[in-house]
Amino acid sequence: MRDWENSVAFITGGGQGIGLGIARALGRRGVRLALADVDEAALTRAGEELSRLTAVETVPLDVRDRQGFASAADLVEARLGPVDLLFNNAGIVPVSPVTELTYEKWDLALGVNLTGVVNGLQTFLPRMIERGAGGYVVNTASGAGLVADANVLYVTGKFAVVGLSESLRLALGRYGIDVSVLCPGPVDTDIIRNTRTVNEDLFAGVPGSALRDAEAFLRGGVGIDAVGEMVIAGMRARSLWIHTSDEVRPSVEARMTDLLASTPVPVVDATS
Repeated sequence: MRDWENSVAFITGGGQGIGLGIARALGRRGVRLALADVDEAALTRAGEELSRLTAVETVPLDVRDRQGFASAADLVEARLGPVDLLFNNAGIVPVSPVTELTYEKWDLALGVNLTGVVNGLQTFLPRMIERGAGGYVVNTASGAGLVADANVLYVTGKFAVVGLSESLRLALGRYGIDVSVLCPGPVDTDIIRNTRTVNEDLFAGVPGSALRDAEAFLRGGVGIDAVGEMVIAGMRARSLWIHTSDEVRPSVEARMTDLLASTPVPVVDATS
């Protein structure tokens, strides 16, 4: 990772949670910050805090809104300069039994967790490529994007973001644009509460005790500031995958073992 001082970073979900942790880490290093979030109160608080470190612009944004993305990009680049660090971080964590799935839930979950990433890429990548000055993209997925559990509504989008990022890294290398995918384990954020404010129906059929257990699990994870520093370290190392903990390692190892075991072994022709 080059010295990004005086660069401009655009961070979705930047008003809170992991996005705020990333913003703090970048702000301490002199990066100018554009924070986008659907929660305007969180944006205001984050903007007031981070403006003591660096230049900050805040833009209310639903990442499903493509025209809103374009308008935000124009505003930010007019005020701060060209964006060369893009963090597609906004996300929700729907929890739905398979018997409670609906088209509306699919549209919302994939609209935020997957299409929101695509919208960020399609808004900023053409500008980065045209300028020819390189850049960096970090997409936030999840450990659930590497190893599946039974929450198909969440896993589907996160697996897609991992695959998208791996492919994008191959495609963008020629333009000097690096790509990493952040695959967090438990992080101490309010993502479940925030998701419920988006749509309470995303948790229909889920026992309250299960949600409380999930919230306790997340609270036991690392803090957002630690994650921000992990992201910076991953970018400096140009790591494709950035992890926040090792909880997923045994499951990844088991998945890879099973995957390789299912792959046909080449037949050797003994007569050749």
